[in-house]
Amino acid sequence: MAYNKPIPTPSVHTQPFWDGTKEGKLMLPRCTSCSRVHWYPRLICPHCHSMEIEWIEGSGEGRVYTYAVQHRAFGGWAEEVPFVTAFIDLNEGDRMLTVLRGVDASDPESIKVGAKVRVEFEEANDDIHIPFWRVVED
Repeated sequence: MAYNKPIPTPSVHTQPFWDGTKEGKLMLPRCTSCSRVHWYPRLICPHCHSMEIEWIEGSGEGRVYTYAVQHRAFGGWAEEVPFVTAFIDLNEGDRMLTVLRGVDASDPESIKVGAKVRVEFEEANDDIHIPFWRVVED
């Protein structure tokens, strides 16, 4: 089945991330001055304002920080309602917004804040693979 959802356009600041997803790796920007990972990719560290940024391979693991069940959506997402969006606390120290897989959106009480998650990638096209997060056993 063809990927029918919006596909991001990489920029000079995000290309290392998208190159990583294509290889099944979660690449994250880290400041070499303060050693903190930050999400989303940007030119300046949001913590110490340094412009010394490197890319590291993340663990691909984290925990659910919070979530919401989406009952309305547009484009290809409309075919998947209800679905769950979540903020993930990355093991490396920042948060990433995602669509959460491996949960029952029709039973929101079954979704647990703090649940362990692991990243997985879905091929959108030859160049872009989209990261999603799936709840896994603790």
